[in-house]
Formats: sequence, C-alpha cells, structure tokens
Amino acid sequence: MCRNIRTLYNFEPPATDEEIHASALQFVRKLSGFHKPSRANEAIFDRAVGEVTLAAERLLADLVTNAPKRNREEEAAKAKARAAKRFA
Repeated sequence: MCRNIRTLYNFEPPATDEEIHASALQFVRKLSGFHKPSRANEAIFDRAVGEVTLAAERLLADLVTNAPKRNREEEAAKAKARAAKRFA
C-alpha cells in the first residue's frame, strides 16, 4: 500500500510534484484505511491529501544538508540488488 512513500529528499533530479503528491496520497490512504473514500468523505480526504502535499513540499524545500546529492538511478539499482539478495 505504501509503495509510493519513499525518500524524496536530496536527489538529483529533485522530486517532482507528482512524486510528492503520490506520497501524500499513499500516506492519507494509510492513515484513513481508505483506498477510495465514500462520497461523504471525499472532500475531507482530498483536503487532507492537499495539506499533506503542501507540508511535504515545505519540508523538502526547507531541509538543509552538506551531503552530496544522490543519483536516482544508482539508488534504484542498489535497492534492486538488495531485494534480489533478500528474496533470492
């Protein structure tokens, strides 16, 4: 369920708006227990996703580090190698 919640900070290229929104959506889904809310809860659900997206954008913009930027492709290859070793 939380496959889109991943580290988004300190990457080159930086996280896209779509990635941030997808993470916020997965977070709200996890908290609420709803994959798709009922009509009665849809507006509240959408508002929560928007608020979490804004909070995540502010967080990513305000964080400071001296560490070098990580490369998305290299990190994905490392994760794939770890998974292959773990599940082989």
